[in-house]
Amino acid sequence: MAGVPRRALLAAGFASAAAPGRAQPRSGREVRDAAGRVAVLPAAVGSVFPAGPPASILVWSVAPDLLAGWPGRPPRPAELAFLGAGAAALPEIGRLTGRDNTANVEAVLAHRPDLVLDYGSTGATYVSLADRVREQTGLPVLLLDGRLPRIPATYRLLGDILDRREAAEARAAAAERVLAEAEAASAALRARGRPRVLYVRGPRGQETGLAGSINTEIIEFAGAENVAASGLGAGSLAPLSPEQALAWEPDWVIGIHPDFPAHARQDPVWRSLRAVRDGRLALAPSLPYGWVDFPPSVNRLLGLAWLPVLFGARAADALPAATADLYALLFHRRPEPAQVEALLRPALPSRV
Repeated sequence: MAGVPRRALLAAGFASAAAPGRAQPRSGREVRDAAGRVAVLPAAVGSVFPAGPPASILVWSVAPDLLAGWPGRPPRPAELAFLGAGAAALPEIGRLTGRDNTANVEAVLAHRPDLVLDYGSTGATYVSLADRVREQTGLPVLLLDGRLPRIPATYRLLGDILDRREAAEARAAAAERVLAEAEAASAALRARGRPRVLYVRGPRGQETGLAGSINTEIIEFAGAENVAASGLGAGSLAPLSPEQALAWEPDWVIGIHPDFPAHARQDPVWRSLRAVRDGRLALAPSLPYGWVDFPPSVNRLLGLAWLPVLFGARAADALPAATADLYALLFHRRPEPAQVEALLRPALPSRV
């Protein structure tokens, strides 16, 4: 989803697609999703069609063998280097959510999934849209809560849905530890003074996330102040100019595009920011998925382990091992020490 609100769950092509060939209603066990909707699943789920990238990452972390494919584009070689065996073999499938939704009834049914899973908002709009997918495909469609504090509960619910309770519990317990440590660090930051952070997207830092945005939820949860929230108000994403950034004078600038740090150090306006001059410009890791959002799924647990270290609320010594452990749980491949070091080097800049 890359931070795009799921306002386009059904593309025009999906809504107008013919219904013949829709899955037939089946008998089995009843489950209740995070929106309180009841669906009937087969006794054993053999394939899950993820509605978008956040759902695909969630399912991959618990049951990679049940994932029908990658919505949107499949992982690139640099991303596959951090994903377990089998990631490269999964097909590219259409996506039902976000800006580039391409799936229609036939595309979904061609993969013969046992259910469609979406991960993110569980509000009324998305309940209505999920119900439409269910009506048009005949498949059960489940919504899971994508909010950061709900990750442990979401994992446990997914474990029940997929009958992978042991795997889900291991990830839920790890998420609880990360969340608890982030909350403790957040309390320490509030006591001493919250760092003022500017989050930027794009190679030239031309976009930022607003108050209430899922793109910046992790920054605020970690105890920092999002300067765009106070400067531009609530919403999702908004254009950003370097002049606006200069007016805010943040304590930290966090970019997610690998080209942004070099641009900021060369651009006359960006490099005049005190944070950039003093080396408080961090690049959030993005392999295989972003640590801040991009997309906003369980990969954000890595960001919650990292940000307290960046802001000086936790020591850095344990971060490499914690990073490797989370990668093994989330992506089914433990990175080599050199890979972890390469991820953390631009994420923990030293003062210049």
